[in-house]
Amino acid sequence: MPLKQQLIALQSMLIREYLRFMRIWIQTVIPPAITTVLYFIIFGELIGSQLADIGGYRYMDYIAPGLILMSVITNAYANVVSSFYSSKFQRHIEELLVSPVPNFIILAGFIGGGIMRGLAVGLVVTAVTVFFAKVPLSHLALILGVAVLTCILFSLAGLINGIYAKSFDDISIIPTFVLTPLTYLGGIFYSLDMLSPFWQQVSLFNPILHMIGLFRYGWMGIQEVDPVNSLLLIVVVIAILAYTCLQLLKRGVGIRP
Repeated sequence: MPLKQQLIALQSMLIREYLRFMRIWIQTVIPPAITTVLYFIIFGELIGSQLADIGGYRYMDYIAPGLILMSVITNAYANVVSSFYSSKFQRHIEELLVSPVPNFIILAGFIGGGIMRGLAVGLVVTAVTVFFAKVPLSHLALILGVAVLTCILFSLAGLINGIYAKSFDDISIIPTFVLTPLTYLGGIFYSLDMLSPFWQQVSLFNPILHMIGLFRYGWMGIQEVDPVNSLLLIVVVIAILAYTCLQLLKRGVGIRP
């Protein structure tokens, strides 16, 4: 397939994915902002006002980067898993499979949709955060880079979930029993220094901890994880998930009878 046609195919998929979640923006973009407001009111204002500062910052300010990235994680994942499974359920994924579009273009199209929704929701949540927290901007490039890498990683994970899902119930199992616990145990509401040495070492196996640590470092300059090692870990996980997705698409797992 010529490069020009590949680019047209990718553009078409990206436009479809964008229109898909923006057509129902009241359901996809606004709820995370409302949820973040509730987090700030309950955890930041009511509970946080009773807690000591962390790293020289108010508790409300400290949790702000984590809340932003949490919305990015959940929406990037949700967009891809729901989009891919819907394409299977409605059987229009077959149109892509019988076309000469390469698997990496199909992968890039779905991942691009997750990136767009994750960043769009992240921007809205960041705008809401300004009214509650005062967070400095230490490393803008790192903030943007971590946000994009996070979208890519969880979009890939969402695609794998969508490939193996056999019902709409299946697309909620991983977010409920895996993604949500890892997110809440990823250092959003507490500092790694608050844990015992044993649990600090255990927590380092949670990739979300590294993402939130990097993201918080980009905003506030608080270094709780090694930036280089955390960045390498994220890139390695992305590479593994991307290879897995390409192999699953090539074999037609969950798609072909």
